[in-house]
Amino acid sequence: MKRDIFRVLSVVTLTLVGLAGCAGAAPNSGGGGSAGGGDSLSTASTGLGTIIVDGDGMTTYVFDNDTANSGTSACTGSCAVRWPAVKTTRTTPDSAGITGTVGTIDAINGGKQVTINGLPLYTYAGDGAVGDVTGQGFGGIWWTVDPSGKKITQTATNDSGY
Repeated sequence: MKRDIFRVLSVVTLTLVGLAGCAGAAPNSGGGGSAGGGDSLSTASTGLGTIIVDGDGMTTYVFDNDTANSGTSACTGSCAVRWPAVKTTRTTPDSAGITGTVGTIDAINGGKQVTINGLPLYTYAGDGAVGDVTGQGFGGIWWTVDPSGKKITQTATNDSGY
């Protein structure tokens, strides 16, 4: 009986940790959440195809819980730690190779957050280096985007970099 209770509690705990999805690790040192990272966007070729990267070359992501053109981010608190906003100091970031509409919204912690087609862009703290796409499909709600701003929902064929 005690073993069954322990198993149930273990499963519940693991499920809650998995659902928390946005809690955890500190931002990476790649700078994706820094002002310099969002002052320009470009594209890179990955196992997912051509994706949008920030000015530091870090993969950018969109969040299914965000609403396009709402002017706000749904990723706050511990979520914003794991998924730093791509921030900019410019009114309109440079966007080489991007065909989607690049804009900005007010970031939750001040400054401006870069958007693509009205959706806020983020980096992932788990991506430790340029070319990493480890946030792809995280929790079934985080996705890389192609140059038109369309989310990519496939998994990587080669996760080893650009």
